[in-house]
Amino acid sequence: MGHAGMAATVVRYLRSVGAPTVAGGVAAGVEGVEALPRPELRAVGEDERAPLDPGEFRRVLGHFATGVTVITAPGSEAGSEEAEGPAGFACQSFSSLSLDPPLVAFMVARTSTTWPRIARAGVFCVNVLGADQGELCRGFAVSGADKFAGVAHEPSPVSGSPRLTGAPAWIDCTVHAVHTGGDHLIVVGRVDALGTTDGAPGPLLFHQGRFRGLAD
Repeated sequence: MGHAGMAATVVRYLRSVGAPTVAGGVAAGVEGVEALPRPELRAVGEDERAPLDPGEFRRVLGHFATGVTVITAPGSEAGSEEAEGPAGFACQSFSSLSLDPPLVAFMVARTSTTWPRIARAGVFCVNVLGADQGELCRGFAVSGADKFAGVAHEPSPVSGSPRLTGAPAWIDCTVHAVHTGGDHLIVVGRVDALGTTDGAPGPLLFHQGRFRGLAD
């Protein structure tokens, strides 16, 4: 599914709940607030500063510690034309976005092979990983393998997306909007349900290329 197909998924959902939409995209959807104009896009001129070195960009930004999540989505129903199992990928770029309405966001590479499956589902669950789930995260960071093999999970209450056993927190969402952000997509989800796991360890953190815990 290309970006146009992903946007169509969002528009179909917004229409189903009565939210306003516009041709080729999604309207502001908030009474009394106008959508900002699209920014002008242009190429960098030959006399301008060259783009940053990717390695240096990653090195410097690596000083910003983040939590670690696994974004999951349910598989298609048995008997459908494209029957497939559940989807999931490891994601550091997750954050809360809005309290009213309750929104969260995550970023995913436009080259991701997992994102089109999440877009088709139109729903997802954010699994916030604990300090003892580093290996689980590594399993969801690879491509081409059965990421759910041997992984205990159960359906989240609203979307049915896999809720990973032992995750300290989970957020069950419906895709609300999708925006472009360079070589990534910014996916906004409306929260339908959420919860925590009693007795779970502290969060798994990622800092300067390593997994860490709060004690570090």
